[in-house]
Amino acid sequence: MTRLSVEMLAADTVEPITSAGHAQLGIAVLAGIAVIVLLITKFKLHAFLSLTLGSLALGALAGAPLDKVIASFTTGLGTTVAGVGVLIALGAILGKMLADSGGADQIVDTILAKASGRSMPWAMVLIASVIGLPLFFEVGVVLLIPVVLMVAKRGNYSLMRIGIPALAGLSVMHGLVPPHPGPLVAIDAVGANLGVTLALGVLVAIPTVIIAGPVFSKYAARWVDVPAPDRMIPQRASEDLEKRPGFGATLATILLPVVLMLSKALVDIVVDDPENTVQRVFDVIGSPLIALLASVLVGIFTLLRPAGFGKERLSPLVEKGLAPIAGILLIVGAGGGFKQTLIDTGVGQMVLDISEDWSIPALLLAWLIAVAIRLATGSATVATVSAAGLVAPLAADMSTTHAALLVLAIGAGSLFFSHVNDAGFWLVKEYFGLSVGQTVKTWSVMETIISVVAGGLVLLLSLVI
Repeated sequence: MTRLSVEMLAADTVEPITSAGHAQLGIAVLAGIAVIVLLITKFKLHAFLSLTLGSLALGALAGAPLDKVIASFTTGLGTTVAGVGVLIALGAILGKMLADSGGADQIVDTILAKASGRSMPWAMVLIASVIGLPLFFEVGVVLLIPVVLMVAKRGNYSLMRIGIPALAGLSVMHGLVPPHPGPLVAIDAVGANLGVTLALGVLVAIPTVIIAGPVFSKYAARWVDVPAPDRMIPQRASEDLEKRPGFGATLATILLPVVLMLSKALVDIVVDDPENTVQRVFDVIGSPLIALLASVLVGIFTLLRPAGFGKERLSPLVEKGLAPIAGILLIVGAGGGFKQTLIDTGVGQMVLDISEDWSIPALLLAWLIAVAIRLATGSATVATVSAAGLVAPLAADMSTTHAALLVLAIGAGSLFFSHVNDAGFWLVKEYFGLSVGQTVKTWSVMETIISVVAGGLVLLLSLVI
């Protein structure tokens, strides 16, 4: 289903409220978000159920018929899952192949063998950024923590000096660079070009990760000086393997979808003729679905076979890779349902009117909305999908590059100040053996630096491109 047909379908779902109902609509939005926040934080309800109930509350308080609110929510859920569900699944399979084959360990060990002393924090950024391309943040943390702890212990490094760069690399990839779920959903919501967003995302990510990683880690290590906790060093996947894939083959497999998507973007810019055969070929092979599928298929030969995995192990591996993402798919889908409810009740138009009246730059407004939802819910994904729904109308008259920058502004805002309502906060706290205060002074500050630096770079880029 095309984006246009989806919008036409959605337009028939709920009667948009006119500008005369802005006050009631504003109250409905705040109430809907408040319901989601309270259910997630106070009552510990799963984000999928919280987003569903919040959408119904929003529609009811906005004065829309409940049957049409339900239709809006289910339309948004279905459209979102149809748009990004397969991509999330393929990314999860690739991540599982990378972990179980020992390919991730091979990349880590190869880079660490060539790094020492002052270059170690930079090596950790490089490792985390490469590993973080196909992996969800939580999976990346679990995968990299053994490396961080072992490097810190064996090399007698400060845990924060090694850990913060690794976490920064993972977090920046998660928030700014597709094919991660958040950026993909935002790209779909605002109608941005994936290849252009990917290229600009990498451009913003590089200086951001340098500042939030190696540079900030110097200060974090002074503020919080703790040893690596022995009890948290788990067994690495490759310790049970007799052999594992080579460094070059593993790296090529990880970067293949990125190269294909960037190639499509480059051809679109250079050729700019939809009827051209070369452009049509690259439109196919550079689509996210084909790019990720190609990487998974190539991974069977470059990752699994060299590790000694027979064909009988492929199906169980895929099943194990898909199982953990069921919750993520439901959250992302419900976020899309909430987004569609926002649009169909007229909230998108209200945001558009407010932005014109207040003269707030669209990119700054998108960043601020994502920040507010991130602080309230603790979820970068919820913040991204909700903010994307609110600001989607602003992208209607934007150029291709500015629509991509709108996605990045949302992604940057979604990373702002992780605290006690964020699962990532507790994951970092427990793995590194920190107190709540120490986690705030390191992890939470690092996330804020990423958000502010990336947001600032996006605004700067908007002035020159």
